[in-house]
Amino acid sequence: MEREVLIVGVNHRKAPVEIRERLTFSDGLLEKGLRELATLRPVDEGVIVSTCNRVEVVVATKDGDSAIEALTEFLASGERIAREQLSEHLSVYRGREAVRHLFRVAASLDSMVVGEPQILGQLKDSYTHAASAGSAGTVLHRCFHKSFSVAKRVRTETGVASKAVSVSAAAVELASKIFDRLEDKTALLLGAGTMSELAARHLLAHGVRSLVVANRTFDRAVELAREFHGTPVPFEDFPRYLQTADVVIGSTAADGYILTPARVQEVLRGRNYRPMFLIDLSVPRNFDPAINDIDNVYLYDIDDLGGVAQVNREERSREAEKAEAIVEAEVDAFWKWLRSLDAVPTIVALRDKMEAIRKGELEKTLPTLRDLSPREREALEAMTAAIVNKILHAPITHLKQHQREHEAFYVAAARLLFDVEEADDQ
Repeated sequence: MEREVLIVGVNHRKAPVEIRERLTFSDGLLEKGLRELATLRPVDEGVIVSTCNRVEVVVATKDGDSAIEALTEFLASGERIAREQLSEHLSVYRGREAVRHLFRVAASLDSMVVGEPQILGQLKDSYTHAASAGSAGTVLHRCFHKSFSVAKRVRTETGVASKAVSVSAAAVELASKIFDRLEDKTALLLGAGTMSELAARHLLAHGVRSLVVANRTFDRAVELAREFHGTPVPFEDFPRYLQTADVVIGSTAADGYILTPARVQEVLRGRNYRPMFLIDLSVPRNFDPAINDIDNVYLYDIDDLGGVAQVNREERSREAEKAEAIVEAEVDAFWKWLRSLDAVPTIVALRDKMEAIRKGELEKTLPTLRDLSPREREALEAMTAAIVNKILHAPITHLKQHQREHEAFYVAAARLLFDVEEADDQ
């Protein structure tokens, strides 16, 4: 049987969140799960990837059919989910398709939001846990490390992750264009809706110095300010803080405009006309659209930001096509390496290399030994061939003996030590 990479599990494409959450391996369960995985007979190596969007078990095996059966049982064990219900949502990837899937996951091409960076860190954590538990071996070491380098290539060589695709992230992207730097800026949050909270979170993550939170329910303002290490203020006091605010995010449920052109003109004079960035995330809107006619004031509402995010999503989609081509080329390279791990091709490669060295050295030496008789030349040929055979005897014997147990490790070691790695695998 040929060795293959296999992935069995559930992900956001086929399984709803209520199914995924029942299969999650929390930190407390992950080590136990890896120990159990290592005991499954058809599984040679295994890594458990458990995130909010997927619970997938990546294994190396020489018995794919049995491994699928064992992994399905493994995921359904502990009365977490009925096997029949799991089967409805189960995804199975085999061979090249499994390698491609792992590379696409690492490169964030399989994420709900293509290009989001969190998945790579989660994948590295999953691999680290498996490596520490001893459940990952030669094949999965190579496969996961390759997936990390694929993700790096995709991020470096394409723009798949460079454009904001959520409204809140688009707001931060615009702020970065309006201000040279965000590190010395202050943001004022009017209201504490989810989207404004996310926008504020993005702004702070990108360096905004301080945050002031004004909300009609003051306790909520205190709660949010505490989370962001900001300053809560009563909602009726917010006009006093406008003058110090470079970024103002509006998300209140007010029926009318809470910010008018006249008030903004007054604030600008107090700011010596330093630029202001206003983000109106409310429907109906909080800020009078006429404010946008004032110099040095940049007002964007929910539709403006949605438009920016959509343009970025379309650009990411085009970049994703380039990323898919990178993934495919890397799958080819890994597949070539995986096939080379069979013992027979390695033994043949070893013999070919040693024989080439022997013949090369003889061709350089024989012209200097002109007095050799044909019989002596034959003896020299036989002697060098015997030396090569004796050198290769032990490693080839070990390779044949370990065809079942730890084969991949010994084959990979032999290819490395005798330098018979393929050039594109270096």
